[in-house]
Amino acid sequence: MTGIVGGHGAWRPYAGHNRRGLWALYRKEVTRFFKVGMQTVLAPLVTTLLFLAVFTLALGGADRSVGGVPYVQFLAPGLVMMAIVQNGFANTSSSLVNAKVQGNVVDLLMPPLSPAVLTAGFALGGMTRGLVVGLAVGLAMALFVELPLADPFAVLFHAAAGSLMLALVGILAGLWCEKYDHISAFTNFLVTPLAFLSGTFYSVERLPAEWVFVAHINPFFYMIDGFRAGFIGHADGSLTIGYIVLTAANLGLWAACHHLFRTGYKLKP
Repeated sequence: MTGIVGGHGAWRPYAGHNRRGLWALYRKEVTRFFKVGMQTVLAPLVTTLLFLAVFTLALGGADRSVGGVPYVQFLAPGLVMMAIVQNGFANTSSSLVNAKVQGNVVDLLMPPLSPAVLTAGFALGGMTRGLVVGLAVGLAMALFVELPLADPFAVLFHAAAGSLMLALVGILAGLWCEKYDHISAFTNFLVTPLAFLSGTFYSVERLPAEWVFVAHINPFFYMIDGFRAGFIGHADGSLTIGYIVLTAANLGLWAACHHLFRTGYKLKP
């Protein structure tokens, strides 16, 4: 049986298909976050509901509207998507960094898992966590907010594409980072700002023209705007462009993750 680590320190990717290996890796990733469900599912649910309470009650959002839609209905989908992307990223990045810090990264190197299997296993595991958290948060939101459903396909596409995109970004971060502090910096200085500045809490149409342009080059804007449009039937940007941007971003990120796994970037002890 050929592994993916060759002799004399050479990296030799295993090129075969391994469905059992893919399923085992995916199941490990999903089981890992379900075992700590209080931290991975319940905690983001409570945090998101607190955001909803602060913006609608403490800051008077319940009496406002955005584009003819009550602010609470405008806000809720953005909060759900924010929870989805943050947890999609956290699952893959933490899994890889944990393996490095704990010294068990060899468990990824020794089995006959091809770069394609490694990419798919981690990405689909992170995507699953994002969707599970999104579903839990969405159901909890529905107890307090009346959410119409204008376009179910847009909701499903943007939830899946957004979760997958951040899972892939999490893989890149996990491969690059060497310790937990690096992941915290990546989250605090990249993922969270991009999520907050993409129209989660406000309509980008209210921004000055130059800042509208900045918002439109942020891929997070398209996932949040499209996901929200699936509920309220109104988008600040073009849904067609959003579909193209998210699809292209996921294809590019998938290729980048596959390349790094193939070359063994920062994986060899």
